[in-house]
Amino acid sequence: MKRASLFILYILTVFSSQAGTITGIVKDEKGNALSYASITVKGTTRGAVTNTEGRFTINLAAGNYTLICQYVGYKKEEKNITVDGTTVVVNFELSIQEVTMQEVIIKRGEDPAIEIIRNTIKKRDYYNKQVDSFQVDVYIKGLVRSRNVPDKMMGQKVDREEMKNSGFDSLGRGILFLSESQTKLSYKKPDKYKYEVISSRQAGGGYGFSIPFFINFYVNNVNVFGDLNPRGFISPIADGAFRYYKFHYDGSFFENNKMIDRIKVTPRRKNEPLFEGYVHIVDGEWRLHSVNLMLTKNYQLQLIDTAIITQLNTQITPDVWKSQNQVVYVAANTLGFEWTGYFLNVYSNYNLNPGFTKKTFNRTILSYDTAFDKKDTAYWNIVRPFPLDPEEKRDFAFKDSLYRKIMDSFLTKQEFDTLNKRQPPITLGRFLFSGIRRYHYSKKGLFRYGLDPMILSAQYNTVEGFVADIGQSFHYSPKKSSNDFYLKLNTRYGFSNNHFNPHALFGISPQKNYFNHYLEFSGGKRVSQFNHGNPIDEFTNTYYTLLAKRNYMKIYENWFGQVEYNSSLEDGWKWNVSSTFEDRIPVENTTDFSFGKKHRTILPNHPYELANVSFNRHQAMIVSATVAYQPGQYYIELPDAKISIGSKYPTFELNYSKGFQNIFGSDVDFDKWKFSVYDDMNFRMAGEFKYRLSVGGFLNATHAEIPDFTHFNGNQTYRLYNYLNAFQLAPYYLYSNTESFYTTFNAEHHFNGLITNKIPLLNKLKWNLVGGTNTFFVNKQNYYAEAFAGIENILKIFRVDFISGYQSGSGNLFGVRFGVGGILGGALQVSRKK
Repeated sequence: MKRASLFILYILTVFSSQAGTITGIVKDEKGNALSYASITVKGTTRGAVTNTEGRFTINLAAGNYTLICQYVGYKKEEKNITVDGTTVVVNFELSIQEVTMQEVIIKRGEDPAIEIIRNTIKKRDYYNKQVDSFQVDVYIKGLVRSRNVPDKMMGQKVDREEMKNSGFDSLGRGILFLSESQTKLSYKKPDKYKYEVISSRQAGGGYGFSIPFFINFYVNNVNVFGDLNPRGFISPIADGAFRYYKFHYDGSFFENNKMIDRIKVTPRRKNEPLFEGYVHIVDGEWRLHSVNLMLTKNYQLQLIDTAIITQLNTQITPDVWKSQNQVVYVAANTLGFEWTGYFLNVYSNYNLNPGFTKKTFNRTILSYDTAFDKKDTAYWNIVRPFPLDPEEKRDFAFKDSLYRKIMDSFLTKQEFDTLNKRQPPITLGRFLFSGIRRYHYSKKGLFRYGLDPMILSAQYNTVEGFVADIGQSFHYSPKKSSNDFYLKLNTRYGFSNNHFNPHALFGISPQKNYFNHYLEFSGGKRVSQFNHGNPIDEFTNTYYTLLAKRNYMKIYENWFGQVEYNSSLEDGWKWNVSSTFEDRIPVENTTDFSFGKKHRTILPNHPYELANVSFNRHQAMIVSATVAYQPGQYYIELPDAKISIGSKYPTFELNYSKGFQNIFGSDVDFDKWKFSVYDDMNFRMAGEFKYRLSVGGFLNATHAEIPDFTHFNGNQTYRLYNYLNAFQLAPYYLYSNTESFYTTFNAEHHFNGLITNKIPLLNKLKWNLVGGTNTFFVNKQNYYAEAFAGIENILKIFRVDFISGYQSGSGNLFGVRFGVGGILGGALQVSRKK
């Protein structure tokens, strides 16, 4: 037994000693390195890709091999090698692919590109659905690099010394993001995917860029990073490609006894979501050999300036070709901040008969191995299909070392002090406009402090006069706890009524808060709007009161105490429960100061539409519960949690509020409910449709005060609010009620360039149309409807709506509203909701 063990050990040692490493560099005829050229071991799907310096590395067992080097637009080259346990150096020099044209043109008569593309379109759906299932290993790398940083950003001076401490040079050049992952992709027709992340690393810690973003040109509508254009882009071989593209035959070449046609792709017109560049097609088989296509702002590319896509396909079986590698290069210049990057996929070890079981595919589409971030450098040197360049090595080493020291509290006191000193200076600009943020690292944990910008703290209303409302936050993440603790303090003082209204909130949430868990306790004295939906914000009310003498915001004071718990489950259920006690105190106007028209009269603080409803001091004890469910959830499974990421179905939400009489002296007694259905539906080229349908009412309204009424979020200013939960021309409190039933419907369709891309000037500006309706119905005497059409994506962020409304008793209305909307404006709306 002992001899057998020694023999096996000897054999393994011999085999391992004879395994070898092949290294080399790939250049063109002028000596320029070719980045991301493909090197394949002939007869297999194993191989490598060159790095930014044109270098590659492959580890192979002893034996004889043929290496194939390919690069889109260059002639393929093969070399025979022998691996005998030593390092083998194999360099390639690729020449530009020469193409021939004359014979083909004579044979086919007209420009042959028309027939080639027509035949390829006919085979498009076949190749898209050719394989029933497959499994493949994918190496994924993402890198984003800063090329230049302006002296000032958002009015704030850039601290270049601080950037140097973070690995950037004096011009702000350096790596912003770097990650690499090894992921196993499983697929089964028609639309089942599963991604298993075997290993992943991100410089400085994180999950990295772990999903292979394969760009499929065999579909009509091509998805490229999603947000680069919500409509998608039209494939050069889409069914209607001839309506959008011009094609020119640029010649052909032979590879493995197959003729490859080179076709130039040119958009017929600008301002459509189209590609330009070259596609290479296998003649006779009419399949894509490779592509080199570009997207620019001229063709509805959003957020960035340029994206270049190169994709090389390889033969897996005599009749099946699959992607071998894909690179997307990106570049942008925003407000003087220049950055570039690339995202690389390298595919290997295709299995076209994986033998999936019924349990292979479920609602978990992405999962991380429990040791995905525990791999060492030796592991990555083996699985990585090319070596890192020196700058990338330094970035991984510097950021990973710092991250581990902070997480493991291995920093010395001097290193902690150095970290704590690396904070932006306190300037007048930050104090007024962006707020102050400070943090403190220690072995015990991380402490953060925030002070809200003073420009948001200064307010004015006719009850309090000029107001100072100062917000501060304290956040502590202890090392020896799995929870975060936070405290928010608001100190509010009215200089006209001399009222001091301080209140505080203390909360606890998990440090890894995947399910939005939190438990919060709050209390003190505060100012609240009668409509708790806050239909007008303090800044807008300040503007209208001071400059237009329109005091729209109606408020009351209250001593309060509240407990709130929020959570969700991985299967799509979410809930929120709160218990609130308010001692509600009516307040009156104490000033009528305004720069507005003198003939106008400041209205009372009590909503004039509810003048016949009294509001006296009283107490209210209210318990509210909200439950929401979105069926058909898909999930990401992390080592320590399972996170839902949404589904194609709408969300169903139920809210119930109960006012309890005689508890802590409470005067209110009511039962109120609301049920809503809402969804966002992306129709790609046809645009995006959003809606919210609600029904509700009072089951019991024995004693409901004005803050407890059903309020519809009106808007009497020029600013757009709460797009899917507001009525842009309706008065604030005219329709407030305690009826047993009501229904509301809000909907809007974002055309995303569907119509405006054909309208001169609008298409150059990339302004898009939006249209929709907002309506509610309570009874024949209480209803409202409006329709609107607008333009959004103005400077990527603004939106203007033209609205026509009809309300009971008042007839037709017309108005214009301004707000945020578009590629960046939509993101601002989402962040504000969160």
